[in-house]
Formats: sequence, C-alpha cells, structure tokens
Amino acid sequence: MTETGQTAPDFTLPRDGGDQVTLSALRPAPVVLFFYPRDDTSGCTKESLAFTALQDEFQAAGAIVMGISKDTVAKHDKFRDKHDLGVPLLSDADSDICEQYDVWKEKSMYGKTFWGIERSTFLIDGNGQIARVWRKVKVPGHAEEVLDAVKSL
Repeated sequence: MTETGQTAPDFTLPRDGGDQVTLSALRPAPVVLFFYPRDDTSGCTKESLAFTALQDEFQAAGAIVMGISKDTVAKHDKFRDKHDLGVPLLSDADSDICEQYDVWKEKSMYGKTFWGIERSTFLIDGNGQIARVWRKVKVPGHAEEVLDAVKSL
C-alpha cells in the first residue's frame, strides 16, 4: 500500500488537451493527486469544482493539483469544458497508476460487486515523497483540508 513517507510512484500519463504529464518532471513543486471514480458524476464533479475554486491558492502555495481517473482524454476534455474546470485531468485508462497507488479496489453498490477507483488524494512533497494520504474521501471540505496541508509543508 502506498503510504506517507514512501517515494511516490512515478508515471507519465496523457492529460486533457492532449499533452502528457510526468510526475517526476514537476519537482520541486509539491503535487496534489486526487483520484476519482468517473467524469461527470455528482461527487466527482463537486470534487473537481472544489479543487478548481481553490486553484489560485494552491498555485500561490507553489503546488500543482491534478485529477486522475480511468476516463479517456476525450471524456476528460468534455468534462473540463462542461464544468469549466481549471485542474489538469489525467487518464489512467489501464488503471496501472491506480493500482500502484492502491486506489483500484473492489467495491459494492446495491448488492453488486465491481472494481473501481476509491476516492483518494495524495500530497507529494518537492522531493517526490508522499507527505499525506487521504483515503475514502468525503468531498465536502476536502479541497480546503488538502490546501491547509500544502501550506504546512
């Protein structure tokens, strides 16, 4: 399990707009990775909007915020445009990175079992170490809590 104090698993993933992002290339900036289940669902939209609303404050603190789901880049583009999102959305279509960060979990809803992303956030410091982990995230107030953690680095 990916935990506080460990080196964050590095990756290169495609993002909305067609570019690619390599985690290690973002150093020495702190990075916030929020993993979410699916574009354009209620909780995921609220979470993405909350991080977008605080984007200027994250930037002022020197941090880069990015969302990750299994959705395609094309779906991310539609989601970003529909809700005017300001945070990069990365596509982990094969769930390789989700598995490395241990957010790809067996879930249950309405008596059915399936695999999906457990809403989780990772704060990675400027040295590439995981400074803080939030698992089974509840959206209300979460982006503000993450911002406070970034400011305390």
